[in-house]
Amino acid sequence: MSENLRAIKAQADIHHQYLLGLQLMVAVREGPEVIGEWMFRLFRRQHEEKFLSSFAKLGLEGLPDAVACARYHVLSNSMGGVPVEYMEESDRKAWVRFRYPRWMYDGPTLCGVPVEASRGFLKGWYAQNGVSLKNPRLGFVCVSEDMTGQFGLCGYFREYDHDLSAAERLRFAPDERPPAFDADAQTAPPDDQWSDLRLVKANRNYAVEYIRNGIRELVGSLGRDRALELAKAAARLTGLQNGRKIADTLGTDDGGPGAVAGLLAALFGGMGDETGIDGSESGNAVTVRQTGLRIVRGLTAAERADLLACWIELWRGVVNSHRAFMELETAVSTDSIEWTITRSVPAPVP
Repeated sequence: MSENLRAIKAQADIHHQYLLGLQLMVAVREGPEVIGEWMFRLFRRQHEEKFLSSFAKLGLEGLPDAVACARYHVLSNSMGGVPVEYMEESDRKAWVRFRYPRWMYDGPTLCGVPVEASRGFLKGWYAQNGVSLKNPRLGFVCVSEDMTGQFGLCGYFREYDHDLSAAERLRFAPDERPPAFDADAQTAPPDDQWSDLRLVKANRNYAVEYIRNGIRELVGSLGRDRALELAKAAARLTGLQNGRKIADTLGTDDGGPGAVAGLLAALFGGMGDETGIDGSESGNAVTVRQTGLRIVRGLTAAERADLLACWIELWRGVVNSHRAFMELETAVSTDSIEWTITRSVPAPVP
């Protein structure tokens, strides 16, 4: 894998880990009801921004609604690195089954996130598909959930013979089972539109978008001060925990300001931003200039400020994961950030 592809993948990985850590922090510090509300808000926003606008890109136009919805979830998730299987019973009933390991609750995260999180995103997205498609007869039936110890998230989209009430758009039927898996019936994105590089970038964008929208909706759930307090703390811890892994992936040393500047420049390049470095690799202070700021494109001024306040802490954690003690200062402008890494001067011994 080229350095650029490694940096893109590293960005996907660390934003994924940030999402996992933030979920755990909200669940532990605020409780099941709050994370359920947050997930509802997050997935409703994701749905409204992405669902209908992606149909043409994924080749789903003209299909029966239940079939199109199931295939949508297989295609969109697989491009984000999430394994999902598809079973079509008829034009009016089509299944999706998420396979382990679950991307959304990777590793031991699954043991710490309550079922309210799952119910929140089912209501926020899956129950809204029929509304968005202007088909009042379309609903989703969930037969298995992750946190209940069954066999992972699984269910089917079904078009009924009658209009559904709001409460009927999402049902639970834990005794039902999906049809047998058929490898030949699985759907894949159009080859002529999705190169390997585009798929790697889609994986990164998938994880980044969860953070962009996740912090915006956490502010809506908790209020700005508490939301940013938790999001900054989770960002710093995520950077600390993943800094060495990312440095090893990109082949940078566990060194001082010069090594860290090279790491940050490569990582920000993996976001699609332009970077430059000022200062000697062996010096005690080096500055990375980042322009473009893909992470905040399209956001309002307030949303931009909130997200950058948290995002900077992610990279502060990466810097502090190195053996050398260093300080990180930032200067933020409209479309750029200057990151200055300085070697800490030990306090004099009394």
